[in-house]
Amino acid sequence: MPHALPLPPLDDLTRDAHVVALPLRNRFRGVDVREALLVEGPNGWTEFSPFVEYESAEASAWLAATIDFGWGPAPVAVRSSVLVNATLPAVDAALVPGILRRYPGCRTVKVKVAEPGQSLAHDVARVRAAREFVGDSGRVRIDANTNWSIDQTLEALEALAPFALEYVEQPVRTVPELAAVRDRIAAEGLGVPVAADESVRKATDPLAVARAGAADLLVIKAQPLGGITPALRVVQDAGLPVVVSSAIDTSVGLSMGAYLAASVPSLDHDCGLGTAAMFTSDVTREPLLPSGGAIDVRRVDVDVDLLRASAAAPERREWWLARVAACYRQLEQR
Repeated sequence: MPHALPLPPLDDLTRDAHVVALPLRNRFRGVDVREALLVEGPNGWTEFSPFVEYESAEASAWLAATIDFGWGPAPVAVRSSVLVNATLPAVDAALVPGILRRYPGCRTVKVKVAEPGQSLAHDVARVRAAREFVGDSGRVRIDANTNWSIDQTLEALEALAPFALEYVEQPVRTVPELAAVRDRIAAEGLGVPVAADESVRKATDPLAVARAGAADLLVIKAQPLGGITPALRVVQDAGLPVVVSSAIDTSVGLSMGAYLAASVPSLDHDCGLGTAAMFTSDVTREPLLPSGGAIDVRRVDVDVDLLRASAAAPERREWWLARVAACYRQLEQR
């Protein structure tokens, strides 16, 4: 993905950067502590937080987003707040009400399913508890993070049919498999839309899933797509409804996502940007926590004392600085 902005000097990205390690309230996709690098650009604070297993070629898009938000043109927002969903990790059903109460006013719940080591019965119990919490008027969506086969997806959707799913997100790994799932859902009359996430943010061609007719809507994230401007191009070119989401960001990264969501002309689905509620601490005294089912669209003022309190170990800071340098070299070559 080409980087349109002139690159600031590498020293501007690393000299005063802070690396934080924020504990999660509940384990989420195998993560107990989320690390992120934060730096202040001319526009304000910005975030670099690709998951640690990503190589520099993939992570460089996240650095392009860091630069875009900190040094690039200001996005044009068409709304001042964004409705968000509650995010439910793959927890025991008994824990569901306590977790969802951290998302006051949220009418939608995204439920993690297909967790390695768990069964479909666990998923059914968790989705049932989520539906009971939000009631008949609420919305329940599920996210399998590519962990099902086509047949497993259909089996799960049949088992979860009583709970009136809003959509199923990325049940299988590839675009052809997504297309096959969508065809099978139509053939069997299950009526559950298919959303693509990994097939957008981890793809060399984020529009391939739309061209293949393999999804009913797209999950869009600012950092993996290189920033707000390129993400908006994907939205425009795909021509499908979108859900703007995050990747367990700090409130700084969520601010980037909020500005992206605020810039999408038509936004019919609640967005996955309420995840500050998943942390035990944050980097600001005014985190982007859901209130009345929404978060504000605003820049975040980082608190230096909180940065220090959440600082990662020195060797982790050095690892992140080296990672920025490696990704920077990738961007220089584009």
